[in-house]
Amino acid sequence: MRKVISFLLLSAFVLALATSCERRRKQDVIMLYPNWAEGIAITHLAKLLLEDNGYKVSLKRLEPGPIFTSLSRGDTDIYMDAWLPHTHKDYWIKYGDKLDIIGTAFDDGSTGLVVPSYVDINSIEELNANKDRFGGKIYGIASGAGITVTTNNAIQEYNLELDQLNSSETSMITALKKAVSRNEWIVITGWKPHFMWANFDLKLLDDPKNVYPADKLQIVSRKGFSKDKPELTAFYNKFNLDETLLNELMADVSADSDPMVGARVFYEKHKELLDTWISSKSDKKDIK
Repeated sequence: MRKVISFLLLSAFVLALATSCERRRKQDVIMLYPNWAEGIAITHLAKLLLEDNGYKVSLKRLEPGPIFTSLSRGDTDIYMDAWLPHTHKDYWIKYGDKLDIIGTAFDDGSTGLVVPSYVDINSIEELNANKDRFGGKIYGIASGAGITVTTNNAIQEYNLELDQLNSSETSMITALKKAVSRNEWIVITGWKPHFMWANFDLKLLDDPKNVYPADKLQIVSRKGFSKDKPELTAFYNKFNLDETLLNELMADVSADSDPMVGARVFYEKHKELLDTWISSKSDKKDIK
């Protein structure tokens, strides 16, 4: 009986390994992304550029925790929206020894608490004195997001008498839009880059305790990806947008229900720059 069980376990392992290998043969790169504006935009732009040059790309949307877990196990390849070294610090502490940073998509990431410009406070330290005008709430995003954890820390550091209301990025922006239309006070968790800065007149509250330090949007891979896929690694190493270009990309992508349509619009406007990031089809070597 034990021999039968051992044989079945071995067979299951071999089958799982074969399935994993077959999947990798079918895809040059498997990218993960979160349901955030900049993550959606940069990931779909990368997919467009790679597929236009003959690569096979698979995308999957997940929350940050499962993203880091999957990469650390080697099940998938790339995450282009890792906010490091601060916002996603806890994930990096847990999984960083099994991952590599192979590029920087954006150099000037910032997070914090954000209010409409007509709200006449300028610092996080002024929130408690006006908690009733804010309804005792800070509108945030998903509970697993790095900025959610940082905001919980800010609530403790500043002894804030407001509760963080966690939902989705879409719900948070909807609440912001509604408040602005009524000229009401609201405080949200915000970050740059994001299209909110182009669509609303906002300000980032001063953070004298430096709970929200600056980050970079790092491109993270599974261990061994650079050795396995040197040409793709070179592409991710070159992938970098400044704030103006990234805001434009997010605006283009958010203008259509299909992110690839917006990515194509952006590509056609900046083809000369973007084509320098990747080898042409004629130069592509066998990377399998």
